[in-house]
Amino acid sequence: MSMNTDMDMDTSSPGYFDPLDSAHRERYRRYGKRSSPSPHQETYQSKFSNAALYLDNIKREVDHSDAADQSEHTPFKRRSPSLDSRGGVSDTDRSRTQALKVFKHEEDASVDTADATFSLFASLFDSALQGLMSIPDLILRLEGACRNVSESINNSCSERHRIVEDKLMRQKARVLLDEAASWSLLWYLYGKGNEEVPEDWIVLPPTSHLEACLFAAEDHTAQLCLRLLQWLEGLASKALDLENKVNILFYKYRHQQVWRLYLFIYLFIFQIRGSHVGTHLPTSGVWNHTQRFLKKGSISEKIVQHLDFDAPTREHAQPLPDDKKQDESLLEDVWILLKAGRLEEACNLCRAAGQSWRAATLCSFGGLDHSPSVEALIRNGKNRSLQALELESGKNNQRRLWKWASYCASEKIAEQESGKYEAAIYAVNCSNVKRILPLCSDWESACWALTKSWLDVQVDVELSGGLDKLNSDGATERSPGQDPSSQSLHGPENWPLQVLKQQPLDLYALLQKLHSSESVHEAVSRGCKEQHRQIEMNLMTGDVPGLLDLIWSWISPSGGNEDIFRPYGDPQMIRFGAHLVLVLRLLHADEMKDSFKEKIMNLGDLILHMYVMFLFSKQHEELVGIYASQLARHRCIDLFVHMMELRLNSSVHVRYKIFLSAIEYLPFSPGDDVDSGSEKGSFEEIVERVLSRSREVKAGKADVSSDVAEQCRLKGLEKAMVVQWLCFTPPSTITDATRVSSELLHRALMHSNVLFREFALISMWRVPAMPIGAHTLLSLLAEPLKHPSETLISAEDHEISDSLREFHDWNEYYSCDATYRNWLQIEIENAGDDVSKEEKVKANMVAMETLSSSMALLLREENHWLVPTEDNIYDLMEPTNIELHATAMLSLPSGECMYPDPTLCTALTSAFYSSISDEVVSDHQLQVNVSVSAKDSSSVEIALRCCATENDGFGPNKLADGGVLAAVIAAGVKGELAGFQVGVTMEILRLDAWYCGTDGSLGNPATYILRGLCRRCCIPEIILRCMQVSVSLMESGKAHERHDELIEFVAGSETGILHLFSQNQLQEFLLFEREYCIAKMEFLEGSAA
Repeated sequence: MSMNTDMDMDTSSPGYFDPLDSAHRERYRRYGKRSSPSPHQETYQSKFSNAALYLDNIKREVDHSDAADQSEHTPFKRRSPSLDSRGGVSDTDRSRTQALKVFKHEEDASVDTADATFSLFASLFDSALQGLMSIPDLILRLEGACRNVSESINNSCSERHRIVEDKLMRQKARVLLDEAASWSLLWYLYGKGNEEVPEDWIVLPPTSHLEACLFAAEDHTAQLCLRLLQWLEGLASKALDLENKVNILFYKYRHQQVWRLYLFIYLFIFQIRGSHVGTHLPTSGVWNHTQRFLKKGSISEKIVQHLDFDAPTREHAQPLPDDKKQDESLLEDVWILLKAGRLEEACNLCRAAGQSWRAATLCSFGGLDHSPSVEALIRNGKNRSLQALELESGKNNQRRLWKWASYCASEKIAEQESGKYEAAIYAVNCSNVKRILPLCSDWESACWALTKSWLDVQVDVELSGGLDKLNSDGATERSPGQDPSSQSLHGPENWPLQVLKQQPLDLYALLQKLHSSESVHEAVSRGCKEQHRQIEMNLMTGDVPGLLDLIWSWISPSGGNEDIFRPYGDPQMIRFGAHLVLVLRLLHADEMKDSFKEKIMNLGDLILHMYVMFLFSKQHEELVGIYASQLARHRCIDLFVHMMELRLNSSVHVRYKIFLSAIEYLPFSPGDDVDSGSEKGSFEEIVERVLSRSREVKAGKADVSSDVAEQCRLKGLEKAMVVQWLCFTPPSTITDATRVSSELLHRALMHSNVLFREFALISMWRVPAMPIGAHTLLSLLAEPLKHPSETLISAEDHEISDSLREFHDWNEYYSCDATYRNWLQIEIENAGDDVSKEEKVKANMVAMETLSSSMALLLREENHWLVPTEDNIYDLMEPTNIELHATAMLSLPSGECMYPDPTLCTALTSAFYSSISDEVVSDHQLQVNVSVSAKDSSSVEIALRCCATENDGFGPNKLADGGVLAAVIAAGVKGELAGFQVGVTMEILRLDAWYCGTDGSLGNPATYILRGLCRRCCIPEIILRCMQVSVSLMESGKAHERHDELIEFVAGSETGILHLFSQNQLQEFLLFEREYCIAKMEFLEGSAA
């Protein structure tokens, strides 16, 4: 049967429409329920009853033609791709397939659209911090962002999703809409400025509406109710706009022409009808079915015989069920529009349905807006009609009469059960809450009903002269024995006594009523338990501390001892809570009292901290700086230190994102951000903490599966990687980028030199394995030092030039060390008998290179290795002390770890004292303390302290040997502690030295001690390695030309090298020289023969 025939059957007979059959009502679902009531448009009505059905007709016709084009006899063939005459896919289907692929890509990209809120919110808040937008604008943008993302998620839901996935996505979209509502409320309460009635709009004598606006502007409670009302109506209005948006599902319709046709028709109808909700086309007349019934001469006692709106009351009859159902549908739409604050559109809808009388009852006084707001006052314009009317009949008399009449109508309609929507509509006009709440099935509707009614009654009381006058007038007119609720007493002159008892006493009573299942729908009281409803109720009452406690209870760990660096709770709530804290801080920056400030700063920091850790856990490292910069100084530093340590072994790209987050949003130095008003954590403090913690001994136990040297070598790599944070190039957009870059490079040099000293003392072993920590440092600093900034090069600061020179010294040292270990590796590989000539030549070449590089380091004529050109040792005027602290592992000759205990620590302490003479111990007042490390049971903590003396604390250290403290530690590093187990060496894990005052306070670093210690240990080892290589060369018949020069360098008194050797090292040196001489004599004898 054709579409036209179907439509004709729908309207041919009143009896065809079964009021109990909901399937027919579905064809008129919101907002397209009512047919045209005009008999002159019956033909038009029969085919196109409303816009929704009109679009449905087009859809069916297009689908029918689409099916006919593809297969005339087999409609199921539409599901398979059509083939052309050559057996391939047609161009049409190919284009359709491509379109579907494009859409599927867009759909898949939008599945996780909610995650985009994190970046979007960060961008908005960053703009607000930079002053690019005001805080009220920020709140509105946050609301809009939530709505846009929610809409995007809903649009991405389709039939291709699984049921569970679709449900979760829609639930996420719903939560975002709830969040948007909370942001909107925050704007109405705090972001919307206080509006005053302009003087130009004040007329004399003032009208009742003007006095209502003045009252609402001055009274705090009325103003709060007005803002809440505007907020709730705004939510409902936006919900209608969202429901009426063009839903272009072009992936369901493969033809692009069809999609364009739908869009054109929808926009065309929208342009004709305006923006009001519903799809009812402009018509005139009422009760079409009843009209046709009466024209046929039919008579029924239950059916009205006239078509005026008073006929049902006058004749005690009703229109036909179809017409009554359409009236109810109209009233339902009017009710929805009233909740959205669209009174004018509701009136237009009534007029379009041919019920102008109903529009007149809704909009009194010629359709003026009676909302007590400045916007409504300006919207009404300087209309003198109300002023003239009130001059004639008395101020507020007409208003009271209209409200009283609406009250009587709502009560009468409710008693007769004529229509729940109609009763509620008139109850809204007169604040008759008991007739409104039964229709409010959600939290927003119930809150709107209570708030609007309360506001209207407050205005009515104010216009009536106050509550005291109203009560006294009512008591005077009441005779003894009469019921105070009698309607004969409570006429229009006593308004609003009729509804006064239905109103809450205060805001808390209003919210309590929402919680009461006896007063409101069960769904309303259940909605009070939803998270965002609770947030909104706290915002209404202004209980910000309670609101923060509430949010924290939702997102915090259930127990009290969980890791604070681990995010808990719903991510969207964590995000909302963090941004709410930031917005509230900015809104109340100048108004916070001590208790309020303590709560919003301390608890707010915990919420922010939780959100930052969530972003970090989701690999949004580029966003953490925006929020971490708003934390208290100590929390900000701790947080960045934690993140940097966790991402230490991540890719360079990830580490650079964290670097940018810190360097862009935090001041570089503690004193750089003096204008912020609050002390922030600085990048320098963060890096200092990271560098310091990287050198600390980690809690745990030594790995027994590897020797001590290997463990120290691997730990060195972890220490070296930290310097990467100092080697990144800061962006040019930060303040004073050139200076910051120079300071970072300088700090990298200083820390690298500290690590180089420690690495050198643990790389004394003559094994092929490279000290990977040292070479990692060199590779990290290679690029920054290729193009050092002019600030660093031209710096006259002695500390900078000294650090740069020491770095170059260590670079040369580790280059020699690497060459020696390469030679050692070749020697181990060539240890067999079958060694080719080429391999021998290669070994000799590497040996010659080792000797040449080492001799170049040792035999410098100027700038001797690790000897400063200008000694900057402090020339103190009073006696002071020097201290050296070291953490070390004890290594047995086999390479295994020697676990310390108190007895061993006592023996080691005695050995330290015995490593130097008693006279030196007495003169320098040496103090030694050795204990087992509290963090690592396999290592010991060593603390040495002595008085500063001339050349060792006072003035330059002429011998460049580090003085007494360096001599004591060097004995342990070389494994030559007197009275201690033979062959046990100390592998240094951490080493520091300071000047200190008489009170024990640590001062500046005593760098000369550490450099001297390195000279005591490294220079003899380099020389012994040279002797080892020389012996090997000599045995292969190759003598190094500078061997004798090396011997003279060690033995010469002017060089001061001999005293750096220990007794065992001198013996080893002599043994190497003996072997060298023997090999040389054998070579000469063989040559002579």
